[in-house]
Amino acid sequence: MTGTTLDDYTDRYARRVRGMTASEIRALFAVASRPEVVSLAGGAPYIAALPLDAVGEMLNKLAAEQGTTTLQYGIGQGTLELRERICEVMALSGIDVGCGASPEDVVVTVGGQQALDLIARLFLDPGDVVLAEGPTYVGALGVFQSAQAQVVHVPMDADGLIPEALELAIADVARSGRRAKFLYTIPTFQNPAGVTLSEERRERVLDICERAGLLVVEDDPYGQLGFDCEAPAPLRARRRDGVFYLSTFSKTFAPGLRVGWILAPHAVRDKLVIASEAQILCPSAFAQAAVTTYLSTMPWRQQLKIYREVYRERRDALLDALADYMPAGTSWTEPGGGLFVWTTLPEGLDAKAMMPRAIAARVAYVPGTGFYADGTGAGHMRLNFSFPPPERIREGVRRLATVMEQETAMREVFGTVVGPARGRRGQAGSDVPGPDLA
Repeated sequence: MTGTTLDDYTDRYARRVRGMTASEIRALFAVASRPEVVSLAGGAPYIAALPLDAVGEMLNKLAAEQGTTTLQYGIGQGTLELRERICEVMALSGIDVGCGASPEDVVVTVGGQQALDLIARLFLDPGDVVLAEGPTYVGALGVFQSAQAQVVHVPMDADGLIPEALELAIADVARSGRRAKFLYTIPTFQNPAGVTLSEERRERVLDICERAGLLVVEDDPYGQLGFDCEAPAPLRARRRDGVFYLSTFSKTFAPGLRVGWILAPHAVRDKLVIASEAQILCPSAFAQAAVTTYLSTMPWRQQLKIYREVYRERRDALLDALADYMPAGTSWTEPGGGLFVWTTLPEGLDAKAMMPRAIAARVAYVPGTGFYADGTGAGHMRLNFSFPPPERIREGVRRLATVMEQETAMREVFGTVVGPARGRRGQAGSDVPGPDLA
């Protein structure tokens, strides 16, 4: 009997499309955006904290006075004016001229997502291995999957990526005859775990990668959103060779403008530009001019402080609500910045299976399965605190705790559904036994 499919083009797709699936986060947006649902799912910044009247006036003036250039085609690398401003932004984190940061080595991208895709296009052949924290950013997993690479997760604990586990992963990949091309890492206020790679571990991770000849792709969207203290200096501020630094204005200004960048080793810069031109011809001249004008004429450093205060208040609201409402056996990370808390469920609960009941109770989160290449992580969920106000966050956690208690009660009556192997509670890493997160 011949099988049937709703897709008449199945046998015509390229091999790299096979197995392509929708992001679990994107799939939640339609439901989570309903006003009656408290969404702890997405990672949207709180744009209302911007001086929107002033930003609107800036954009109007930009179109009226510079429209003949800002509405025209641009160059593939991005405007020099923006690249100069980007270097000023990076200098705040310690990536300055002294460690080789130059406008000549900056490539402007359509958000951080295109930056990831360009790196994958340049370095990944089908079958190559990418080492990445477990859990890791779901958008990166989609990029690596499209490149037909295999992701090998490296566990984390409360201090970030575990260096010894990285050494073991490198050795295991080598023994299997495969080739690991680079380490993809979000070392500061990691998405989704919220943890930060400690100062001491940063040097060890760089040393390990250097000895192994492994490139480092450092993704740093959240580094300037620290609440409790200054974040450690980025990896790129410590080593220039073999370290690619990626960031974006999506979390510190406006995600709708879709402006990010790569700071690359000089030898790679031209290839990144050629690859970007093949994809998009050039980044939006208007979006670049908007960011350049914002950084040149508006108090953006003060705006960073406003964001930090807003997000600190909302993080505290989330942590307090978790402490007040979560059932016994639940644990979570306590981020010093960024937008996310990683929560480990009581033994026996499955975040993905529980999602329909949570939506029915008008609360949304992201199951942990979306952050692992192999679909494990069912015992975890990511909670976002950047968008809802504190009172909504508290109400969302109350609803979620009620769902979890009901789920536990049902399982006590009907038995626990057997699911993927679970790690120890509090662990930010893969679903294998490992260090607890305190």
